Amino acid sequence: MAAENRPSDTVDDHGPRVASVLPRERGLYWGGRWHAPSAAQTLQSFNPSTGAPLGEVLCGGAAEVDAAVQAARQALRGWSRTAPLERARCLREAARRLREHSADLALIDAADCGNPLRAMLLDAEMAATQLDYFAGLVLELKGETLPTANGSLNYTVREPVGVVVRICAFNHPFMFAAGKIAAPLAAGNTVIVKPPEQAPLSTIRLMELLDGVFPPGVLNCVVGGRDTGAALAGHPDVAAVGIIGSVPAGKAVLRASADTLKRTVLELGGKNAMIVHPDADFDAAVDGAVRGMNFTWCGQSCGSTSRLFLHASLHDRFVDALLKRLAAAHRPGLATHMRTTMGALVSRAQYDRTLSYVEAGRQDGATLAAGGRHPDDPSLKNGFFVEPTVFVDVQPDMRIAQEEIFGPVLSVLRWDDEDRLFESVNGVPFGLTGSVWTRDLRTAHRSAARVQAGYVWINDCSSHFIGAPFGGVKQSGLGREESKEEMLEFTHLKNVNVNVRLHE
Repeated sequence: MAAENRPSDTVDDHGPRVASVLPRERGLYWGGRWHAPSAAQTLQSFNPSTGAPLGEVLCGGAAEVDAAVQAARQALRGWSRTAPLERARCLREAARRLREHSADLALIDAADCGNPLRAMLLDAEMAATQLDYFAGLVLELKGETLPTANGSLNYTVREPVGVVVRICAFNHPFMFAAGKIAAPLAAGNTVIVKPPEQAPLSTIRLMELLDGVFPPGVLNCVVGGRDTGAALAGHPDVAAVGIIGSVPAGKAVLRASADTLKRTVLELGGKNAMIVHPDADFDAAVDGAVRGMNFTWCGQSCGSTSRLFLHASLHDRFVDALLKRLAAAHRPGLATHMRTTMGALVSRAQYDRTLSYVEAGRQDGATLAAGGRHPDDPSLKNGFFVEPTVFVDVQPDMRIAQEEIFGPVLSVLRWDDEDRLFESVNGVPFGLTGSVWTRDLRTAHRSAARVQAGYVWINDCSSHFIGAPFGGVKQSGLGREESKEEMLEFTHLKNVNVNVRLHE
């Protein structure tokens, strides 16, 4: 089924190139084939840098969700019994195809989600690395033998849970789509991907590229909005759901999964703290404050260190250096340009939300030190751009210090008492990441222990290391990813007891 609304061009100077790499299919993929929905349901994709249309995408409703689930369920028996090294071979072939087409996938995402092209090329490599990593772990799904007192043989085995749904976020569309299929597929599950409704095109293209790599029904894709996600999460034949998204979205998945007690892996929001002690390497910490906020993605990252706690002894000098470094490093630009270091927010909703928080910061008494508005560049007038924004004089109870904005807004807080510092750091309902800057080893370990978060950097930020478990505490999520623990999340542990005694 070829797309009828495939655009011939877009308005930026990468327009013809963008049009040439967009997926030819705009439908729904399950059982190794493309399908049209039973009713005419569509989403319109737009380029958030320019407002230019990228074409319509066909969406699935309850009937399409059920068909995809049944296709995945039918394929489960064969895939779960496939030799582990054969599953690994398929994953490595997927990684190879991803690397082969990484430039095209990066350009699709830059056009569809608004993140800069250069950064999206790194996303492609990260996703391929995850596929290779989990391919290498397939033989680590091991059990144990347990001693018994009666002469029997007791052992455990790991088995796949069944049909797994992965609901992906809009900030790294194909990195999440490609990377998050790896662990459940390696463990012998079948997978249904739901791409983000704001930026679904790279996931659809991924399905085109991976067609034939896995047996029919092992990898499937259903496009849609919240109703589609709810139908997938609530389907009785789905065994597990993994989501990367907001706290409300994670809670909705938990509620939808409750009736059938599904396994859930939730990587949710964060209001993460960066703590700068007075003995920190000053220049490195300034660079870290800019990098940790993830301005490249307009702050649209759950791991962004959006609360910067500066010791009073260095606060003013640090803020001055921060503003200069930020101005030199990031200026909004068209996401499809290789030179762009900061892209656009993904949608009008995210743009309006960000500006509403800027106004809330003003009303609550914080001082706007930089940004907070749409840039003046005429070439950006039709896009969802907000300048890098920094507030100072922020108090811990202000909305901009309590709520996840998911936009390029950094809140700077002053501290001079360590106990009160950690009351403020931990005084939010989130607990995803944290960053501590100090030259003193004792201070580093003490601070890391006191930060309520699942992932803490010392003298670093934003870095992810394959094999290091990533995930949050409190309302930032359940489960761990990017590690062996992610693969184990999608397995059951079965105990087998064998009576080996000879009967007289």
